[in-house]
Amino acid sequence: MERLQKFIAECGIASRRAAEKLITEGQISVNGDIVTQQGVTVDPAKDIVRFNGKVIKKDEEKVYIILYKPKGFISSVKDERGRKTVMELVSDIPERIFPVGRLDYNTEGLLLLTNDGSLMQKLLHPKFKVEKVYVATIAGRLNSEGLGRLRHGVMLEDGRTAPAKVDIISYDDTADRSKVQLSIHEGRNRQVRRMMMAVGHDVLALKRKRFAGLDLQGLKRGMYRHLTEEELVQLTTTIAEEHL
Repeated sequence: MERLQKFIAECGIASRRAAEKLITEGQISVNGDIVTQQGVTVDPAKDIVRFNGKVIKKDEEKVYIILYKPKGFISSVKDERGRKTVMELVSDIPERIFPVGRLDYNTEGLLLLTNDGSLMQKLLHPKFKVEKVYVATIAGRLNSEGLGRLRHGVMLEDGRTAPAKVDIISYDDTADRSKVQLSIHEGRNRQVRRMMMAVGHDVLALKRKRFAGLDLQGLKRGMYRHLTEEELVQLTTTIAEEHL
């Protein structure tokens, strides 16, 4: 026997924390009965667990996808407002996969999708400090004071950020805008945009170019590819090293 949220995570549906939310929301049933309470245990060999009416199992082949998400797509399985989701861009993949974390509607770049719930949980857990690298086009010129504040951590409404690695790529004097690269390991909502706003700059465009050591090599906007064996080894190694 094992806890229901652990089983859901190992089936690749969601992290354990997100699985608990699915249970609370009534999206999970066991042997035909909707479960909304935490602490339920299941026997994977006997019990039939469904997520939104579909049977879920552990033996599904693990799939790991890098998607170059364009702007104008929601990083979720479905959207109650009817907006386009990233699942439309991977609709030809037969396995049920899920985005690892989120990119804002107006942010483009690397998004990992998988049905490996255990890996997903580690990539999203703060203790593993998974690196995310962004390139932001901002209004104005980032001065030394703003640069220093970002590198030491800035105060947001939900607390001070961890120190970021920040480099100025270029400045366009005619358009009065800069390109800045930021490397962070936190995953707060709209974090990069809020960090730049905290030092006085609007973000005009934002792209995530790297995530957990992976990059967008060989991809155009809206395209995806499977991770290579070498990338998967690198990914799992990166997580293990970050936790040491």
